[in-house]
Amino acid sequence: MRLAEDSIKTIAIFRALQLGDFLCAIPAIRALRSAYPSAEVSYIGLPGMEAIINRFPHYFNHFIPFPGYPGLPEQGFDQQAFDLFLKDMQHRSFDLVLQMHGNGSIVNPLVQSMNAKYAAGFCQYANEQTDLFTVYPNSGHEISRHLALMSYLGIPSTGTDLEFPIYDTDKEELAALELDVRPGKYICVHPGSRADWRQWPPLYFANLADYCIDRGYRVVLTGTEAEKEIVDQVSSLMTKSPINAAGKTSIGALAALIQEAYALIANCTGVSHIAAALEKQSVIISMDGEPDRWAPLNKELHRTIDWSATPDYQLVFKELVALFFRL
Repeated sequence: MRLAEDSIKTIAIFRALQLGDFLCAIPAIRALRSAYPSAEVSYIGLPGMEAIINRFPHYFNHFIPFPGYPGLPEQGFDQQAFDLFLKDMQHRSFDLVLQMHGNGSIVNPLVQSMNAKYAAGFCQYANEQTDLFTVYPNSGHEISRHLALMSYLGIPSTGTDLEFPIYDTDKEELAALELDVRPGKYICVHPGSRADWRQWPPLYFANLADYCIDRGYRVVLTGTEAEKEIVDQVSSLMTKSPINAAGKTSIGALAALIQEAYALIANCTGVSHIAAALEKQSVIISMDGEPDRWAPLNKELHRTIDWSATPDYQLVFKELVALFFRL
């Protein structure tokens, strides 16, 4: 059911998840903003996501840090902070709160308690479906799932393209690092991931990085401060000399680095979605068994290997050679 534009002046989007989850929701959020161009839109998310949300002022007016909730694994729960959060949500009296966090089995009671004029989003079972809540699709790409929600609410799609804005300050920060690279002449290798079980073996990253150097490209190893250990491990296993930029870049400078690179090699992680948004060719090793849900949509520009189904280094190597070097 399409809610009238003149009745929706304030909107809150609840999606307290990580970078990749956020970026895959951007096509749906873009459609929402197109449908309600004059509304004030707030994003309720993990505290660490504020800098990312602020990169999208054309979609969001406000960021609201989420203090956690029982049953949600992304962060700890603080009862006092939660009580203050809920009181604030109820005081704001949003016209619409959108539940885009998941199937709603845990968070729908929370969303319903926010005192909004309308609540909408996903639910778990068909008997919970209403004009504004639709059953969460357990198949299909993450982008498509949220566009399906928009369609259910009468909001037409504005496309499936991802976005990641890069600003002059990002480029200036990258330039200040004085990395010994030239645009288009280096390949970023990002071996880290938030969960250890989603990390491809460092030796394999090292072998691919050495091969890229043998083909005439510099290799820049990237990662967060928390990922320095695995990046250092990859570097130590290489026979050639990479540039180690782990822990040296903000997410904006990292995106600027990827934008200027020839290509990206990574696990299933947020940088794969940044590469997709920037239309930078990539080889992505999917370790979570859900490539149909999370892999970049453009199969010509991005090659995703489902390691859980085919743990074959030679397959990854062949995909890299075919995509990067056309051999």
